[in-house]
Amino acid sequence: MKNALFASVALCLLMTTGALAEDKVFPAKLTAHAVLPANTIIPAPADAAEYLKTSGKFTTADRKRTETLGTVPGKDGVRLTGLSLPFDGQPMQGFSGIKAMPDGTFWSLSDNGFGAKLNSTDTMLMLHNIKIDWENGKVEALKTIFLTDPDKKAPFPTVMEGATKRYLTGADFDVESIQPVADGFWVGEEFGPYILKFDLDGKLTDVIATTVNDKPVLSPDNPTLTTQADPTKPVPAFNVKRSGGYEGLALSKDGSKLYGLLEGPLWVDAESVEQADGRPALRIIELDVASKAWTGRSWLYPLAEGGEAIGDFNMLDETTALVIERDNGAGTVDKACANPKEPKPDCFAVGSKVKRVYKIEMTDANAGKAVRKMGYIDLLKIADPDNKKRQGGGDGFYDMPFVTIENVDRVDDTHIIVGNDNNLPFSAGRALDKADDNEFVLLEVGEFLNAK
Repeated sequence: MKNALFASVALCLLMTTGALAEDKVFPAKLTAHAVLPANTIIPAPADAAEYLKTSGKFTTADRKRTETLGTVPGKDGVRLTGLSLPFDGQPMQGFSGIKAMPDGTFWSLSDNGFGAKLNSTDTMLMLHNIKIDWENGKVEALKTIFLTDPDKKAPFPTVMEGATKRYLTGADFDVESIQPVADGFWVGEEFGPYILKFDLDGKLTDVIATTVNDKPVLSPDNPTLTTQADPTKPVPAFNVKRSGGYEGLALSKDGSKLYGLLEGPLWVDAESVEQADGRPALRIIELDVASKAWTGRSWLYPLAEGGEAIGDFNMLDETTALVIERDNGAGTVDKACANPKEPKPDCFAVGSKVKRVYKIEMTDANAGKAVRKMGYIDLLKIADPDNKKRQGGGDGFYDMPFVTIENVDRVDDTHIIVGNDNNLPFSAGRALDKADDNEFVLLEVGEFLNAK
């Protein structure tokens, strides 16, 4: 009886300790802030097809072609964002993954374009080596690599299939996360979801389909899925929601393993998703770099109460990592609409409540189980005693009330970088009527990084 009682008490303490660890909020102080203006448009390469010289030609609700520049207003729900499509050139927007480099620069990437496969056939996929001038608050692209598939590694026809230069577009892949390595770049994407490998010139070399427990992981945008000809037959089975693929991709410190983190949970059946600790949980799936094969190991990342997706993922050491977790809200709650089902132009449909960076632990012992969430920093309540912010926040604080915050990595022993994906020209979370800029912040979080 005593042993049973002791075990029960120990279990309760363990559960309480886990809950308290996840709920532990660590302080964060704004050290520097840099802004890349939303309307940053760059020209397509000179050898790109004429079709790619402009972008956003299919962004109306009915996807009808619109060639006249600047005639389709960008909207966040019912709110105008002040920018209009199509663009003359390619938007640099959509930073969706970041990696700090030893020389002080960062590698990032622009995601699929305008948020969907069908409206992004004329957006080009690209990687950026960026330099941030923290003192003056400016972001500069030192190098942009446009991704290509000259060797026809994509196992399906691409948009530029018959073009002289086979540039990849946002209708081919939805690239969302990046890991630079000596011979190129590993990229996580959402349509497959696939793990992709590119060489240093941006040439596609590998497309790795995803499996968990020897079963394929498929999104509705997977190019291998086809609709039934007979409407009485069931639709093809898929087990990840649209935009539920690899939002995060981390690399082990020895470079031998990649860890792909899905943005959405795997569906067990038509009514339920995978869970851990009583919460919907996202898979972290391990890939062996040398063999380019899945090892069979994975972990479960349980979402916090109110959390709906992750934004980025990078390892700190062999067992701990940083993960951005967020809800789908945008803007501040004090300016949220009274009824989210009746959004209006003068209020945010649903305000931001969960915008966090978690520190997690994933070990051999908890493989196949839930990661340990060690605590988080609140991106809606960042201390700014020295008034380092360039926009947003308020007296003594800075905030990031963006729907998508998709960049995080450690910069040094006490600082991390965090940045948003502005979904140009559709997201307006900083202001009611203005498209979000790309904002990058340097945060002092020594206690958080040293948490055990």
